[in-house]
Amino acid sequence: MAAISCKVKFAVVLLFALFAISMLESFQVSAVGLGSYPDLLRKYYGPGSAKPEQCGWRCAARCSKTKHRFDFCNAGCMSCCSSCKCVPPGTSGYRWVCPCYDTKKTKKGGPKCP
Repeated sequence: MAAISCKVKFAVVLLFALFAISMLESFQVSAVGLGSYPDLLRKYYGPGSAKPEQCGWRCAARCSKTKHRFDFCNAGCMSCCSSCKCVPPGTSGYRWVCPCYDTKKTKKGGPKCP
């Protein structure tokens, strides 16, 4: 009988481990039952998700890595949060999560909300 080489055994074990890990992750995500990632973002950051008392810390997080003045960014964000009742997650992007936040424009046509 031909002996299976150590490298082949290692490759088989490695593939099995990767397969098991991927199955475990997909099981955990489906077990939560909350829906897809975009749905979760809309639930926690979408329209109506921010109460007035939450605008401060949400805007501070949104403007935390701004290249512009923090106070200018924070003032714009607070204005948008109070009218839209939402702030997109992260320091940039994800504007589609909060449509009102995304559609507000300045007089020059640029985005009003940071």
